[in-house]
Amino acid sequence: MDWDQFDLNPKVIAALKKADIKSIKEVLNLSGADLQRLMKLSSADIQCLLKTVSHTLRRNSMLTALQLHQDKDHLTSQHQKLSLGCPVLDNLLKGGIPLVGITELAGESSAGKTQISLQLCLCVQYPYKYGGLESGAVYICTEDVFPSKRLQQLIDQQRKLRTDVPAEIIQKIKFGNSIFVEHAADLDTFHNCITKRISLLLTRGMVRLVVIDSIAALFRCEFGVSDSVMKARYLQTFGAQLHSLSTKFRTPIMCINQVTDAVSELEAAQCSCSVMDKRVLPALGITWANQLLMRLMVSRVSQHEPPSGVVPHHSGSVRTLRVIFAPHLPPSSCYYTVKLEGVKGIR
Repeated sequence: MDWDQFDLNPKVIAALKKADIKSIKEVLNLSGADLQRLMKLSSADIQCLLKTVSHTLRRNSMLTALQLHQDKDHLTSQHQKLSLGCPVLDNLLKGGIPLVGITELAGESSAGKTQISLQLCLCVQYPYKYGGLESGAVYICTEDVFPSKRLQQLIDQQRKLRTDVPAEIIQKIKFGNSIFVEHAADLDTFHNCITKRISLLLTRGMVRLVVIDSIAALFRCEFGVSDSVMKARYLQTFGAQLHSLSTKFRTPIMCINQVTDAVSELEAAQCSCSVMDKRVLPALGITWANQLLMRLMVSRVSQHEPPSGVVPHHSGSVRTLRVIFAPHLPPSSCYYTVKLEGVKGIR
């Protein structure tokens, strides 16, 4: 420990070195009386030392409700978001994806879940001024291979999608070099991935976004009907680990989830997400839902029933993004399409 970097009296620093105290942990493990005896300093000097090292550890000090509301000096990430790269989608989510917490994106096959996730992996690399976090992303595949060809298409089309960003800035960003792909086909591999490999990337500041595609695939074959208690424990454990990473590194966690058919009117009502007369709800049940900060659902719009205000010849590729629950958003929705350049909302 380099005591010279601390704002301490030179005689206190000299006493620490003479007493061979090498870490903050050693200082805090000793009582005030023991420190006085070892360092031969006054009580006032010891209190000053303890206060200084305590402030060093307590980086995230407590905040009042008023400070949280006013977001004084940007001490919280309450109002900071990761842009989705589209003003229509960002407007629906009041700026984008929250930096702290788990966001779920659920929907049927071909609804656009992976497209949105890939677009986020590019958006996170933009400067803060343009809704990014100036860092990379890690993409965990649990069932399918990573869609590298589609990613390259999106990279090539960034100038067309992000017209709000100067071309010279886009040209400087090496998008492909900052997306790390992991494969985890079982629970043990996934646990090792999030506790060791991803934690290392986050610690080094190489990534500020984690995408899991998909969370349901890990549990599809591992547990039977009689294993519901064990399944719930795994979900709670993984939820806690992901929350810890998100909070510690202020990193959004995006979990793609699949859907199942709602077997009762009550389930459909609780989900509030009927999709064109097909009542579906996200997989993994209430245990997983309780781990989430925000739940989003995507669905395809039937070609036979184009939404009002949408040009008919676009109806075959129109999708819906719906906010199911979030602490800062009301239930709401918007339409979007998936084009060669990426996901674009329909005004």
